[in-house]
Amino acid sequence: MTGPEDDAGDAARAAGVRVRAVTELGDLAAVQRLFDDIWRPDPANRPITTEVMRALTKGGNYVAGAYDGAALVGAVAGFFGPPAEATLHSHITGVAATALGRGVGYALKLHQRAWAAARGVRTITWTFDPLVSRNAHFNLAKLGGEVVEYLPDFYGPMRDGINADDASDRVLVRWDVHAPLPRACPVPEGAALVPVPPDVAALRATDPEAAKRWRAALREALVPLLAAGGRITGFDRAGGYVVTGGDGWS
Repeated sequence: MTGPEDDAGDAARAAGVRVRAVTELGDLAAVQRLFDDIWRPDPANRPITTEVMRALTKGGNYVAGAYDGAALVGAVAGFFGPPAEATLHSHITGVAATALGRGVGYALKLHQRAWAAARGVRTITWTFDPLVSRNAHFNLAKLGGEVVEYLPDFYGPMRDGINADDASDRVLVRWDVHAPLPRACPVPEGAALVPVPPDVAALRATDPEAAKRWRAALREALVPLLAAGGRITGFDRAGGYVVTGGDGWS
């Protein structure tokens, strides 16, 4: 059985990157440029700035970069939650388009998990857009995160190249840093499956109104299921969110 440090090393080697904490001003500026390249935000409303990351790291929080040689190809930033909860909230994670499909995001998350475990953190939380199927699979099926809350229009309108001014619904995920990494398992008998579009980013580009209808449909499906005591226990690439428990289903 391996621990978080071993898992992080294996993931970085598999992705062909070196992941390290980032604290120097020049490195943090490079992280901001990477995030700007990925999100293409309104310059007046960046997802995170060099100055904020500088303050976070000075306060002992977490910013890390994934490097392919000298090139920064991915980064992640987070901050500690309430002390009694021993939680780190991961605010943003991004991978350069040129490095997608190599496992860089996985290497970043496992580095974050090892960093947090070494500092007494028990859980890491973050949010993601529940309409993005590849992120749902990554967060739930590959990392083993647990959805604990649906957050309608969490950030308000987001005018950037990814969100395209759509409502910013998010789900909050909690990740036990000491739990073993998950293995693939079949959809439980009797579970409800809630579908999502295969590629909402492409849909937003070609038919933004259809993407907005998907947003509304997913919200209308998941919010009542979770309110009735259902739990999202996984994500199936073919069927969508796997929901078990609660009133009316097993």
